[in-house]
Amino acid sequence: MTTELNGYAWTFGVSIDTDVIIPARYLTANTAEELGKHAMEDIDPNFAKTVRAGDVIVAKANFGCGSSREHAPMALRGAGVSCVIAENFARIFFRNSINIGLPVLECPEAAERVQPGDEVHVDLTTGKIWNATRQEGYTASPYPPAIMEIIAAGGLINSIKNKIAAQKAAGEAAAASAELVTEGATA
Repeated sequence: MTTELNGYAWTFGVSIDTDVIIPARYLTANTAEELGKHAMEDIDPNFAKTVRAGDVIVAKANFGCGSSREHAPMALRGAGVSCVIAENFARIFFRNSINIGLPVLECPEAAERVQPGDEVHVDLTTGKIWNATRQEGYTASPYPPAIMEIIAAGGLINSIKNKIAAQKAAGEAAAASAELVTEGATA
C-alpha cells in the first residue's frame, strides 16, 4: 500500500454509526467487495455506485460509533475508500480500521473545512492533509511505526504473515550459512 493517498471528499456529519456505514441486512456478505456494494446506502443511496477508488471520507465527530463489527471498515475499503478523516472516531471502529488496513486520521480542522468533492491528498507518514481545491493544509497526528507497518501491509493479519515469512526466511538463511560453514570445515 502506498502512504500517499489522493481522492475526492465525501463528507458526513456527526455520529455516523456502523449501521449507517453498512446496514445490518448485508452482514451475511463474505467479502469486502460485496459489503462495499452497500456501503453508506441508507444515508446516501448513490454512494457505493459513484464513489471512486481512492476517494476519501471526511466526517464530523464520533465516526463509526455503534456496534463493534469489523464489517463497517471492510465495507468502506470494499467500496474503494482509501482513507477516513474525522474529528474523532469511536475507539473500536478506529482499531478495526487499522486491523483491516483502512487508514483513519483524526483531524478536527479537516473535518470542519473540507467540502464535498474537494480534492484531498493525504500523506500517512507525516499526517499532512492537503485540500487542493481550497489550497489549504491540515495536520493529523502521524501513525507510530508499528501502526504504519500494519497499514502498509494491508492489515494486521497480513502484517503478521509478513513477519512470520521474514522469520522463516531468516532461519533458512542462517541454516544454509551454518551448513556451508560446516561443509567448509570438513573439506
